[in-house]
Amino acid sequence: MGRQELLHRPAFRVSWRRRLLRLLLVLILGPLALIALFRFVPVPVTPLMVIRSVQGEGMRHDWVPLDSIAPALAEAVVAGEDNNFCRESLGFDFGALREEVEAWQDGETPRGASTITMQTAKNLFLWPGRDPVRKVIEAWLTPQIALLWPKQRVIEVYLNSVEFGPGIYGAEAAAQAFFNKPAARLTRGEAARLAAVLPSPLNWSVTRPSERVQRRAAVIERRTGQLGPLLDCLR
Repeated sequence: MGRQELLHRPAFRVSWRRRLLRLLLVLILGPLALIALFRFVPVPVTPLMVIRSVQGEGMRHDWVPLDSIAPALAEAVVAGEDNNFCRESLGFDFGALREEVEAWQDGETPRGASTITMQTAKNLFLWPGRDPVRKVIEAWLTPQIALLWPKQRVIEVYLNSVEFGPGIYGAEAAAQAFFNKPAARLTRGEAARLAAVLPSPLNWSVTRPSERVQRRAAVIERRTGQLGPLLDCLR
């Protein structure tokens, strides 16, 4: 080992440590800064929109404020996706998570315990899929959103960024594409149909609903009328 190599190796190590520290700070503080920004500013585009566009699906996305979306849609989404949304702490449904763990321990296939806040974190920052790395990052981002945003902002961002069909994102684009009307004029039945396809928007159709989608929409519409105080944070 030469003299020059001995002299420069410590400096080389320090340089890489500093670069690694800077990278970690960017990874930690970058999303936090965007979460703080998106508390007030409309979200212009999400990673999923970019990915789908590259895949050739196009992109229809028109941001509208929550008061320009029929309340029936927010209620239907909560009824279909996350009944305990208004009462969740830190964006997690801990009861559902506990049931998932118990199912896994019993050898059963977990059904999923993703909340609306978790899905919002995924929509804003992450790629599609169920790999463990993505789930860990999602779990890291979710409480930050829950702490920095009120519930109405979470549902507003969710309804403006969620995928309702190939190349169709957000309530306004979906209402125009499927019903030829603004999101503010959606009926309860139309809202239930939109909420019904959310688990699989690329395979389930709003305009040509399968029997499964029709049954799910009927359950969502009925459940919406039963949730009562569980919808209070939307009003």
